[in-house]
Amino acid sequence: MTHTTSAQQPPTDCGLTQLKRIAPDEQAIAQAELNGYVAEQAQAVAPTTDPLTSRDRRIISEIIQIEPESICTLWIEGGITVWVQLVNGGRLAFERDWFASRVAEVKATLPETPRERNERLSEKLETACKKYGLTHGEIDWLSFSTTLYLNRQRVGFVGCNLQGQWYSRISQLGGGSRTAVDIDAAIALLGVRQAVAA
Repeated sequence: MTHTTSAQQPPTDCGLTQLKRIAPDEQAIAQAELNGYVAEQAQAVAPTTDPLTSRDRRIISEIIQIEPESICTLWIEGGITVWVQLVNGGRLAFERDWFASRVAEVKATLPETPRERNERLSEKLETACKKYGLTHGEIDWLSFSTTLYLNRQRVGFVGCNLQGQWYSRISQLGGGSRTAVDIDAAIALLGVRQAVAA
């Protein structure tokens, strides 16, 4: 029995040559996987809260004349320079006092969106409920109105109309809504008083 091994086994240098040709590709794949992993980890530990509200972006966009969605964030450097970071990676620098005065001007003229109005009114409602020991039902966001409860007993209804006036009424369906200067006065019209500490 004679057999030759030369046909079955490739020469040693041929195997090394193949490894040399494959190794750069495998290294590139491994490097790409590592880069992807590092990017995932960086995203996982990156802060997820956005310091700018939609209103902040609207104000800044009015000042620098770009779309609000183009604004990533902003920061103040050295108490002197306001930097606006754009989504595309660009940055714009502004003198702090000039920027602050422009923000004040734009805020005074920028109308409130329905969402911003609801958020503002909701904060006032929550504060008043804590103050008077009340709870409230679901809020009708279109009319901004809700039912108030004291110890699970319905007290009445409060809301804020489009003119910015708070109102209250005892019955849901009946008339008799009375407007008030603020939410505290509207709650007082329902006969609810703030608890006095003993």
